[in-house]
Amino acid sequence: MADFSPIRIDDPRDPRLDDFRNLNASDKKSGEQLIIAEGTLVVPRLLASPYPTRAVVGFPGKLRAIEESLSSSFSGDDAPFSVFEVSREVLKEVAGFDMHRGLVASADRLPESEELSVEALLDQLEATEGTEVTEVTECTEGASGVIAVLEGVGDHENIGSIFRNAAGLGVDAVLFGAATADPLYRRSVRVSMGHVLRLPWARFPGTTTTWQRDLQLLQSRGYEVVALTPSGNTTLREATEAARERGKKVAVMVGAEGPGLTEHAMRAADVRAVIPMARGTDSLNVATAAAIAFYEAVR
Repeated sequence: MADFSPIRIDDPRDPRLDDFRNLNASDKKSGEQLIIAEGTLVVPRLLASPYPTRAVVGFPGKLRAIEESLSSSFSGDDAPFSVFEVSREVLKEVAGFDMHRGLVASADRLPESEELSVEALLDQLEATEGTEVTEVTECTEGASGVIAVLEGVGDHENIGSIFRNAAGLGVDAVLFGAATADPLYRRSVRVSMGHVLRLPWARFPGTTTTWQRDLQLLQSRGYEVVALTPSGNTTLREATEAARERGKKVAVMVGAEGPGLTEHAMRAADVRAVIPMARGTDSLNVATAAAIAFYEAVR
């Protein structure tokens, strides 16, 4: 078993800490950044994910808090990544702000050739149909027959919240239409509590006006596509119950804050559904609306 004893670093200029330098600035370099996980709940999820960890950096007490996860990662003969112990002052100078969580890890993204296609993801889910959703079921196991489809959701916090809601409410996977933000962006990872690293996801190919054609693939696999929109002609509950009565699985489709789903997407859906509102409210935050839809579809 390889040794994961932390290496102490007291010089914030040490190049071994470069993955974590000026995180707020590097976070803005879309498509170039590493995967960054923060905190004692999220870092272990990164270590258990398919993304190759590069380094873990933390305060002494925070590193002790994840010893079990580190031990599992170092079960082989070779050390898969480095573990560095630093003070709060050193981490603050490196990161560019006071990282009070005291624990951060970096990982490489998977090559594009290794990313799941929508069809491959659906194959995986079909292989796990019939498994029971329980508190101990890994959220990578398809069991509920419900997936999320996002179109044009560009806010990274909303992406993270949707993943956290999807994981907690038993959704099997998340699929991305065109113009949807990067789910592996640092803020998305943090807000999702690391569930973006565990819940399967894939992107539809195509542009903002053509990707919707591939919704036919979901329909051919037994999914009823429910488009969530304030102009829906049936309620969300009625739509999901009717789909289940017909023996269908459910794909809940949500759009961007403000404009919502495109007309292309709504035309490709099987049904347009609305969440009934009170007090003249016309809509909810997309992550909140998605959570309600997930609950209704899974229950």
